[in-house]
Amino acid sequence: MKIVVSACLAGFSCRYDGKANTVPYIEELYRRNLVLAVCPECLGGLPIPRVPCEIIGGNVISKEGVDCTHAYRQGAFFALQYARFYGAKMAILKAKSPSCGVGKIYDGTFTRTLIAGDGVFANMLKANHFFVCTENDIFLEKFLQTYSGIL
Repeated sequence: MKIVVSACLAGFSCRYDGKANTVPYIEELYRRNLVLAVCPECLGGLPIPRVPCEIIGGNVISKEGVDCTHAYRQGAFFALQYARFYGAKMAILKAKSPSCGVGKIYDGTFTRTLIAGDGVFANMLKANHFFVCTENDIFLEKFLQTYSGIL
């Protein structure tokens, strides 16, 4: 089973604030070369650190009011190409992210208010028939232990 993961979950310091969101079992999968780690925001040319962004009316806008939609879409496209080349059909993505959020994202007010929706990369993966989940999905660790025998 080939899986693509958000690079920050694998221990890469690529979040908007220059930190990681390391999840130990995902980091271990990466260390064993069992997943492909990607950061769509970095692939789109955005720096580390960077001004936080949220999705407003379908566009990705920074807290300073700059439209970053093109960089997010470009990075998502490149990450999708890597995932396809790798042969992945499943993704474990960072919850609530404007790139990787699945099912819930921030509402664009920068008040940490959540609304229904997907990040740019998550949406693109879904449109291309990937199974997409976040690090917070309860079944995930058990699934990987039971069906893949890799943990």
